[in-house]
Amino acid sequence: MRPQVWGAVAGAAGAVAATGVAVGVAARKRSQIATDRRRLAKELSDGDEAPGLFPPGEPSSVTADDGIRLSCEEIEPASGQATMTVVLVHGFALDRRTWHFQRRMLAELTEPAVRVVLYDQRSHGRSERAPRESCTIEQLARDLDAVIRALAPEGPLVLVGHSMGGMTLMALAEQRPELFAERVVGVALVSTSAGEMAGAGLPGALLSRDNPLLRGVGLIARLQPKLEKGVRRVAGDLIWSITRSYAYGDRGVSPWLVDLVDTMISTNAVDALIDFVDTVGSHNRLAALPAFATCEVLVAAGEADRVIPFEHAERIAAELPDATLVRFPGVGHLPMLEQPATMDEALLDLLGRCAARRRGGLRRLRRRA
Repeated sequence: MRPQVWGAVAGAAGAVAATGVAVGVAARKRSQIATDRRRLAKELSDGDEAPGLFPPGEPSSVTADDGIRLSCEEIEPASGQATMTVVLVHGFALDRRTWHFQRRMLAELTEPAVRVVLYDQRSHGRSERAPRESCTIEQLARDLDAVIRALAPEGPLVLVGHSMGGMTLMALAEQRPELFAERVVGVALVSTSAGEMAGAGLPGALLSRDNPLLRGVGLIARLQPKLEKGVRRVAGDLIWSITRSYAYGDRGVSPWLVDLVDTMISTNAVDALIDFVDTVGSHNRLAALPAFATCEVLVAAGEADRVIPFEHAERIAAELPDATLVRFPGVGHLPMLEQPATMDEALLDLLGRCAARRRGGLRRLRRRA
């Protein structure tokens, strides 16, 4: 038997063993976790229940340069003509529902009035599954460029990226610095990193395709999808608890917010997500950050982030001394969901600075004329 096959078999065996452990732990803990979920739900007021997505966006799709279909939404401002377009870019294993609260806040703005564009990254959410070799941050940047060219071809831009979405913005700046010099007036980098992901945050062993557990899980997901779905079902409460622990800093966070993240992750195929592991682990774009110097920049992260530690935000801010750094004490990897009011306030401040910069630029143009 060839070494590659032995590796796959070993990986699958490791995954099965891990699956057995997970199921065993789930059997012991699922009742405790389920009780915890019910308790939390009961303690919350009726007004804290999960609202529907609002306002509804106009669905559209964009074809990437390699033919992959990207699922998109466009939201026009509630009143007035938009003065800029805000593009929201979600992170790894999630989808555009990440911006649940911000879509409403942005759509209701009147000063400045903004147009909102959201989309699902390739192999995520409702976008088309992409070949493994195309699941790179470089390609994600080209996808974002395609979305901008198709849905926001003119006017000022504000780009907001979370986690892998922030890495996508950095790669786009690396590929098209002229876009940031000419059109991008604002950038928000939320819970993201400019590099050295294997050195802090997610363990380096996890961010490697050589990890036998990852390879085994991916193999099982491709060859035995029913088994993978069965494990998800049996260990559902345990997975929910792990999701809460890594997504949020507050253990008392509303259960529907955990459900939302759990649903986003579960919507994506496990082996599709594994396709992105190498590119996230090797991401290093400190050299691309100076391209943001011509923009208003917001760097925001939770101090209790267990996925990408807060030091990564501090490193980005140190490279961009004019950026605004916003700390979320006690908050995890998803400040836009865990502390939406504070996140909205930070984005409003960014948009205000972008609008002022744009007005100043227009005044200078008029004086020259």
